[in-house]
Amino acid sequence: MTSVLFVCMGNVCRSPSAEGYFRHHVEAAGLEDEFDIDSAGTHGYHVGRPPDSRAITACARHGIDISSLSARQVSAADLQQYDHVLAMDTQNLAALRQLAGEHAGRVRLMLDYAPGQDRREVPDPYYGGDEGFELMCGLLDSATRGLLAALRAEGDG
Repeated sequence: MTSVLFVCMGNVCRSPSAEGYFRHHVEAAGLEDEFDIDSAGTHGYHVGRPPDSRAITACARHGIDISSLSARQVSAADLQQYDHVLAMDTQNLAALRQLAGEHAGRVRLMLDYAPGQDRREVPDPYYGGDEGFELMCGLLDSATRGLLAALRAEGDG
């Protein structure tokens, strides 16, 4: 089984949305038994809370249900356990690599898997409006499709 962890700052917008999109694409491919998928935040601001209502609504508009997820904080053990850890931006990438120590090679940027994308980061929509959540959904749809394709090509899923 291949394990994948998506990480942003608070685990209420980007990373649970990425988890939802990736889970959706994995299930559509009939591969749900081959993946362990989760999300977390580098900070514990929202531990135990559901995703931001705007993220739930934006994802739902695209057929992705993240309403049952709850925020948690990433741990050093996660970075040893998960095969692939995807950070939403360079700030969280740096924090994860520091926490990961010898396992830092498992941590990459989410948009490394978005073919043809000039952006390096998934912008945090938390302090913005609906357009930020729509941008997030589009980027995560593309990147999670690319991630699944890459993992399948590597024989990792």
